[in-house]
Amino acid sequence: MTQPPHDEPTAASPAELREQVEQTREELGETVEALAAKTDVKARAQEKAAEVRGQAAAKAGELKEQAALKAGELKARAADLAHQAHDRLPDPVRDKAAQVAEQARAKAAQASQVWEDKAPEPLRQKTAQGPQLARGNRKVLLAAAGVAAVVWLACRRRKG
Repeated sequence: MTQPPHDEPTAASPAELREQVEQTREELGETVEALAAKTDVKARAQEKAAEVRGQAAAKAGELKEQAALKAGELKARAADLAHQAHDRLPDPVRDKAAQVAEQARAKAAQASQVWEDKAPEPLRQKTAQGPQLARGNRKVLLAAAGVAAVVWLACRRRKG
């Protein structure tokens, strides 16, 4: 006959013995469930993959937010630099630029009229798509032009 472990008292009655047996069964069931969970590699891998996906999504959202903030800062900085460059131009240069722009508009209007008179219709339709795209992205184009002007002025200033 086996002896009970020394740390557990022996049961005094059959009811206590049944209770000890039931408690031991519950403990054994919990232990078996824990061991089964540890050996279920597929389920553990799926849990880990879900955790990593969640972390990646959170990091992507964080990076997207940071990029949007940085883009806004750069856009504001470019606009500020463009205004500074415009303000630093002497009046004669601004006046001359306005005259040149007006002459360019007049020549463009003449060229447009020649184009309308002589270009075939399918070709005119195809080329009309470019300005439509430009109008759709006007802010981006203006910001890029402002940045280009500032860079050009900065390079010119360094050389001089």
